Amino acid sequence: MSLAHTTVLLWAWGSLQAFEIVEKENIFLKTPCPAFLMFDNAAYLADMSFELPCHCKPEEVPAVVWYYQKHVGSSHTKVLTDFDGRVLTEAAQVRVGSDMLVRFSIRMFSLLVFRAQPEDSGLYFCGTRKGEYFYAYDVDIQSNEGMVATFKDMGQKPFADEYYGNLHVFTTFWEWTPCDRCGVRGEQWRIGLCYLRSPDLSPRYLRTQSDVVSCGSQAVPRRLRTTVRDHMPELLVQSCLVPCEKKNRFRESVLAIYNYVSKVGSKPWVPKVPIQFHQQRLGHGLIISCPGARPEHAVAWDKDHQHLYRTQYLKGVNRSMRVFIDHGNQLHIRFTQLSDRGIYYCWRQGVQIAGFRLSVTSRGHYPASLSDPETRAAVELTLISYLLITAIFVTVHLCRCCCYSFRFRPMFSP
Repeated sequence: MSLAHTTVLLWAWGSLQAFEIVEKENIFLKTPCPAFLMFDNAAYLADMSFELPCHCKPEEVPAVVWYYQKHVGSSHTKVLTDFDGRVLTEAAQVRVGSDMLVRFSIRMFSLLVFRAQPEDSGLYFCGTRKGEYFYAYDVDIQSNEGMVATFKDMGQKPFADEYYGNLHVFTTFWEWTPCDRCGVRGEQWRIGLCYLRSPDLSPRYLRTQSDVVSCGSQAVPRRLRTTVRDHMPELLVQSCLVPCEKKNRFRESVLAIYNYVSKVGSKPWVPKVPIQFHQQRLGHGLIISCPGARPEHAVAWDKDHQHLYRTQYLKGVNRSMRVFIDHGNQLHIRFTQLSDRGIYYCWRQGVQIAGFRLSVTSRGHYPASLSDPETRAAVELTLISYLLITAIFVTVHLCRCCCYSFRFRPMFSP
C-alpha cells in the first residue's frame, strides 16, 4: 500500500473517531437540565408497563438513580436502584400485584415499570446517589376497576364532557389498536383516560396543553379531586375486517396434504400454532394468558371455531358471566364445566400465535398446595374457626370462674 493510501485511511479513521466523540457529547448536551425542578405529567392504565426516560443528565455523572415519592415533600422516599448492580427484570417474569421494587428495571438511564398499579402513582425523580435531582415525572396510574366499555357498533357513545364552573372534565382517547383478527370479522379498541382542564393547577407541573393534566395528577388541588373521582376510564370498541398477510402457499399446501394424511392415521396431526395442553379439575377456576401480550395489545380469543368477541365476553357486560375476558386481555373460566373442553386460540396484533387444549376431569389425585387459592381459603377458614371456638371456650370458662368466685366468696364479720 502506498504512502498516499495510508494517509487517506488514517485521516478517514481519525474523522470517524472525532465524529463518534462529538455524537457522544451531544447526547447529553441536547436537553439542558432545568434550573428549577419541574414535573412532567404522564398517565397510564393499570396493568400497563411504561418507560420514563431521564431526558437530561450532566455529562460528568456516569450513572443515575431513580427515586419515588407518593407526594411532594413526603418524608418517605423509595430508592429504585440496587447500588451493587440491579438484575434486569423481564416483563414476562413479573406477576400482577408484585411490589414496585420487584417490578422495575433501569436501562440506559431510563426507568421501566412493569404491570403498574394505582398504588404506583406519584413522583419519580432521576438523580444521583447524593440525592441531586435532574428530571422528574408526575405519574398517574388510573384503575381499570369500573372501567366503562362503549360499543360503537351498537350505537353507544362515550361519556359527555362534564363542566363544574371553571373545571372541565373529559376523556382523552389513545390511538385505535390494530384489528385483533385477520381474515374474519375482528375488533379494535382505544383506551380513554380521565383528564381535566382548570386554571387552578399548580404551575410546577409540565403540561402538553395549557391548564390540562390527568385527573390523578399531583397538580390537581384536593378540593377538585373529589369532584373528578367518579369519572372512570373508558374503552371504545368497534368491529373491523382486514385481510391476512400472504404466506408461503407452497408450505400451506404441504401442510394441508400432511393433515389429510394424518386423518387416515399414518401421520400425527400438525397444528398451525404451538399448542399447550392443560388438565383442569371440574368446578375449579382457570385464567389463560396470551404469550407475550400486554394490556395495550390487540388480543382476541377463540374456542375451536367460535369467536369470543368482547361485545359478549368483556368483563362487566354481564355480572353473571362465567367465561369472560378482563381488561388485561386474560381469559377467565369460572367453575369449569365439561362443556369447556376444547382448544382456545390466542390472537395477538392480528396474528394467531398460540393455542391451549383444555381437558376437564372430575377424577384423579391432586396434591394440595398453598399456591392454590382454594387451598389457602380452606386453611384460613379452618384457622379462623379454630380460633373462634378457642375464644368461646376460654370466655365460657372465665365466666364460670368469676361466677364461682363471687358465689363462694368468704364473708368476714367485723
